[in-house]
Amino acid sequence: MGDASLATSSDGSAQVPGDPIVGIDLGTTNSLVAFCFESGPRILGGGKGGVVLPSVVRYLPDGRTIVGAPARADRLAHPGETIQSAKRLMGRSAAETAKFARSFSVPLVEGPRGIAALAVAGRVLTPQEVAADVLRELRAIAEADLGVTVRRAVVTVPAYFDDAQRQATRDAARFAGIEAVRIVNEPTAAGLAYGLGQSRRAERIAVYDLGGGTFDVTILDIVPSADAGAGADCFQVLATAGDTALGGDDVDRAIAEHWTGPDATLALTAADRAALVEAAERAKIALFEVDTRTPAVEVDAILSSGPRTFQLTVTELDAICEPLVARTIASCARAIRDAGVTVGEINRVVLVGGSTRLLPVRTAVTRFFGQEPYAALDPDRVVALGAAVQGAIVAGGRRDLLLLDVIPLSLGIETMGGAVAKLVMRNSPIPARAHEHFSTSKDGQTNVRIHVVQGERELAEHCRSLGTFDLRGIPPMPAGIPQIDVAFLVDQNGVLSVKATEKRSGCVASIQVVPSYGLTSDEVDRIEQQSVEHAREDMTLHRVIDLRVHSELDLKWISEAVARVRDGLEPGYLAELEASMAVVRGLCDRAARDPRAVEADGFHAAKQSLDQLSMRVHEISIARTLRG
Repeated sequence: MGDASLATSSDGSAQVPGDPIVGIDLGTTNSLVAFCFESGPRILGGGKGGVVLPSVVRYLPDGRTIVGAPARADRLAHPGETIQSAKRLMGRSAAETAKFARSFSVPLVEGPRGIAALAVAGRVLTPQEVAADVLRELRAIAEADLGVTVRRAVVTVPAYFDDAQRQATRDAARFAGIEAVRIVNEPTAAGLAYGLGQSRRAERIAVYDLGGGTFDVTILDIVPSADAGAGADCFQVLATAGDTALGGDDVDRAIAEHWTGPDATLALTAADRAALVEAAERAKIALFEVDTRTPAVEVDAILSSGPRTFQLTVTELDAICEPLVARTIASCARAIRDAGVTVGEINRVVLVGGSTRLLPVRTAVTRFFGQEPYAALDPDRVVALGAAVQGAIVAGGRRDLLLLDVIPLSLGIETMGGAVAKLVMRNSPIPARAHEHFSTSKDGQTNVRIHVVQGERELAEHCRSLGTFDLRGIPPMPAGIPQIDVAFLVDQNGVLSVKATEKRSGCVASIQVVPSYGLTSDEVDRIEQQSVEHAREDMTLHRVIDLRVHSELDLKWISEAVARVRDGLEPGYLAELEASMAVVRGLCDRAARDPRAVEADGFHAAKQSLDQLSMRVHEISIARTLRG
């Protein structure tokens, strides 16, 4: 733990270690920092409920930075200097984030290696740098409250953040002088907070997390230590699903477009769009109340053309929310399916994120799960509290809890012919380790390129490339002889490392997969939907590709064997064998041009016929070799 000295928190309530691990909820709209005292987790900062820090940063021309509530209060007066919702851009390319441009009052531009960036106050800032300014403020809040230097934190991310987005979060923490000792999924953190102090019986819960910019749903089991057969309560994630570009920001933008029309909204200046979206947010919040909803609300917006008043009714808000909420319910159904459970087996639904205060959200959740959601936890604070609990677990202060999380999407490598060999499947528990053996496809091949991909489809062209690296220095050998072991390791933060080893020579190559940017929500949806829609087609193509690869090696070996023993083969048998080889070679050629043009069962039958026919050649060849 480093320095083991203790200090008293600013309110004198408890002592804290000299090198504490805090929990940070780095949110799209708001961010919080918490710490787990012996008495339990608490949000840090002044006041009983701690500080809820708006994730808004203003960059002044003189180089100064204003973070939080003051920046949020002045955002309409200084739209060209103010950035909010930067989390939506984390780990994405400039091209992928173009659709978000209308949500920002500063220009979105292309940063290093094509990643998304923002032009403000004469500077080009990456989303990680903006997030780092928010994290620095959270660090200052924690240090003022705890009375010690804060260097380590558990930082939460949406469950559906991919490798690039998780790495971007770690980078932001590093920029702020914080070591992210763990990256934890937000719904999982919420499950930890929920599980504290609950009844001592096993529960299966669904965490429905709809925040400002992202949506996740996670199914997990909470098993008390007595039932788990261990010395700690076990929090085991069964499945997760979601959308990294769906949240309260989208509701605000939809309200603004409802008032003016999509085309008219796009035609507005950046300042006018910011004013309109801010007014939409105020109208939405005014209609948040679940029990006492007014039928309509009016809000004012100061536009460049003059002040305007807009009205939003409850009926209009419900209609605007309906398609967005429907997308969340589709993710819930997918998570239930992936977890291998039924809706009736869910004991409790926990709501997380400020957007869950919307009545259309709660109504849809109640209808889908068949029960009222659990409302005792503050949806804005529960993630930070859970992160603090995980911080205590990492620090060794809580030995009564065990957290088992999962990865969101399958991981694999591209094989010969463009097929994908999946090594780590979606919703596998982390940490995860897997390996598989491969070989070369050409004689004398001295290096192999390893292409790492992420997705659910059977062909690499339909998956997302994460990175490539080369295994070099393989001694020249016939095709199929080298033994290449490819190992995948996903650590407790969900970060992937890949290692390739050629067993005969000992050659080794490895990378930690850190792509420049990650999957868009549309790609995630498409990957999963198409994996279902095209499952039969994909498996057939994969089968044809495998048949081609194996057949080409068989043809090579049979040709070499025939050349050695041709004089011992009857002419009739030789003609039959060569005709069978010609059929298989023709199928291989057709499959190389277009695997869809080859019928898999016919290809398999032809290969099987050749295998049986060629056994005599191999027997004669082996006999001659043994005779010497």
